Amino acid sequence: MSAPNVTIRLRGVSKAFGDKKVLDGVDLDVAAGTSMVVIGGSGSGKSVLLKCILGLIEPDAGTIEIDGVDVLTAPREQQAELRSRIGMLFQNGALFDSLPVWENVAFGLLAQKKCSRAEAKARAAEVLAQVGLAASVGEMSPSELSGGMQKRVGLARAIASQPEIMFFDEPTTGLDPIMGAVIDGLIVDCVKRMGSTAIAITHDMASATRIGDRATMLYKGRIVWEGLASSLLESGNELVDQFTHGRREGPIQMELRK
Repeated sequence: MSAPNVTIRLRGVSKAFGDKKVLDGVDLDVAAGTSMVVIGGSGSGKSVLLKCILGLIEPDAGTIEIDGVDVLTAPREQQAELRSRIGMLFQNGALFDSLPVWENVAFGLLAQKKCSRAEAKARAAEVLAQVGLAASVGEMSPSELSGGMQKRVGLARAIASQPEIMFFDEPTTGLDPIMGAVIDGLIVDCVKRMGSTAIAITHDMASATRIGDRATMLYKGRIVWEGLASSLLESGNELVDQFTHGRREGPIQMELRK
């Protein structure tokens, strides 16, 4: 069983696709009420890690615990209950163009029949306000929104059910630096207000230090460093230092396709 203050615990999590080992024995603890940022290059296994916790991908080995319960071996109903406590902000918003914004925001509430449509619409307006959007935006189509507004709507959807756990997949990708800082600020506000435990994956070092309490780096499917997010740019680890400072020279070599 996990220690009481650890919400998410991974031990020996491995996943391969054919001959390519994407995760190679990952151990990770995320303490309750804290934000963990996972960094690493493309193909390092960050997204696969999140998908394993979410149950979208089944790992080949290892354990994944949420509040001490191994979600890989728990009964199906218990797995669903545990994962229903997770809110997710997808990298590209993943909004449904066929639905107005308010229905996108309330999608989970409606799908799980947690409230009436009128109540869901009121809740959508409430959380849209929390991310700085007027209730009138709820009547718009996602295609009418800018990239920054779509990210805000995605965040509103992620917090609509007041999840205990939140995942953020590249939350600032495609945004200018100012809008990225705005989204990061909203994420921090939402996580702190709800007391949620959070995991974010990102390539954006400014974003990582703004939203993370702690940070870890994946390299070739393994965790090679973990520490305070505020120490990312001065970690003392040669792999982390090369990545965070964007240096061409160093132990990380770009693999060229043959």
